[in-house]
Amino acid sequence: MPGGMFSTFDIAASGMTAQRLRLDLIASNLANVDSTRTPQGGPYRRLVPVFQERATPFARILRERGAVPGPVPQAGAAAGWARPAVAGVAGGPVPAVAGRGVAGPGGTGAAPGGVQVAAVVADPSPPRLVYDPAHPDAGPDGYVAYPNVDPLAEMVNLLAATRAYEANVAVFAAARTLALRALDIGRG
Repeated sequence: MPGGMFSTFDIAASGMTAQRLRLDLIASNLANVDSTRTPQGGPYRRLVPVFQERATPFARILRERGAVPGPVPQAGAAAGWARPAVAGVAGGPVPAVAGRGVAGPGGTGAAPGGVQVAAVVADPSPPRLVYDPAHPDAGPDGYVAYPNVDPLAEMVNLLAATRAYEANVAVFAAARTLALRALDIGRG
């Protein structure tokens, strides 16, 4: 089976993994919408994933030529699609192994693309202040700092993440159907 078919599975799986993490963070944000106290001190802060593309030879060329802004990804640094240099036992480096996802001489350079989570960051927007002098976490002015979580915005993000996850499932299912049809052709 050609490596391109497996690349499709890898890309769709990376999208599903990223959207699942996004859904987990949204659930955490909604669960803590009223958490005014955290172990770090202060109210809960909304968490947001930062996605980035996995490095591919094509993306690296686009960045090197200035077609896409941003730093030039190092081969395999972000995506893990290239093998690190390994010293050979009999002296000298071990030649690159030909195959899927291996860059350089002997490799196809056909690395899977897709998405990966670069970081999970706290939303820097200020907390929501509510006047409630009877609350145990109220400040001297009577205001309580609630998390910067907007349930309506979280629901919109939930729908978007769900649709993105479903789109990746559809791609995975279509690739699976194509692979099965290709096997049927081979059977005669």
